[in-house]
Amino acid sequence: MPLDDVLRGLRVVALPMATRFRGITVREAALFEGPEGWTEFAPFPEYGDEEASVWLAAALEFGWTTPPDARRDRVPVNATVPAVAADDVAGVLARFPGCRTAKVKVAQPGTRLSDDVDRVRAARRALGPEGRIRIDANAAWNLDEAEHALRALSPFDLEYVEQPCAGLDETAELRRRTADLAVPVAVDELVRRSADPLAAVRAGAADVVIVKAAPLGGIRPALALAAEAGLPVVVSSALDTSVGLGMGAALAAALPDLPYDCGLGTAALLAADVTDAPLLPIDGAIDVRRVQPSPALLDEHAADRDRQDWWRERIRRCADVLDRGAEAAAD
Repeated sequence: MPLDDVLRGLRVVALPMATRFRGITVREAALFEGPEGWTEFAPFPEYGDEEASVWLAAALEFGWTTPPDARRDRVPVNATVPAVAADDVAGVLARFPGCRTAKVKVAQPGTRLSDDVDRVRAARRALGPEGRIRIDANAAWNLDEAEHALRALSPFDLEYVEQPCAGLDETAELRRRTADLAVPVAVDELVRRSADPLAAVRAGAADVVIVKAAPLGGIRPALALAAEAGLPVVVSSALDTSVGLGMGAALAAALPDLPYDCGLGTAALLAADVTDAPLLPIDGAIDVRRVQPSPALLDEHAADRDRQDWWRERIRRCADVLDRGAEAAAD
């Protein structure tokens, strides 16, 4: 792998968030340039090297290979509403002009189901009856909590519930228990953080599959998984900079069908970005394009020296994981 090229041009940034999101107030990311353009490596800090190495494979694919042919040049996206107070929901949605779908975070630490109900109600009020609302629990509920919450939230006409429970068996049982509600179940963590990404599909635990390019090893592996799943897919992001969102947009553009709005509008949650032309939602969609960072913004938002060294060493370790995997595959 081109490790010397990666480390030679490495830029590590620390971007402030406009709104606290899943406990994050500053988003760090490592960026570097390959023959095809700039790319991004940004697994969350708590991820181990084995898991993070898949994100490095995706970054290398995007920087060193040409993306698949695009079937569209714009991708419709959803608004993302963090676990804010109900009174703040309309202000968050205003950051996503033209978006008619909102993904509302629920079951977040320090909040109650009544808070979730108020937040979803506020989103429904802001979007009106024609808007689409999906909720995302990030696997925080147990089975009984999930059933109780879905029965409390289903009156707001949910498009789907994303990753309500952590376990496959729990998720499949929840889908059975709540069949009367007709709320589809989408799987995310059960795909991107599983040794068998399609186990949830085979177990009948999913109606919708969330695909993210970086955690799945790149655009082509994600496309292959989507094809094998045989279910509707939603392309989403992992709180990327606009460079990383460009990878997600390329994935969404290459899919044969795109029945749902994608979770690729999250640059609107950042208070700063690495480019003067960020991939922000305009009329409810983002463009499909590579993003060129601004040298001035890379300098302005550069992480401190300790964090740069941390990311540099992390990339070295993840590269070792990838090299060992390649050697094992060759044997």
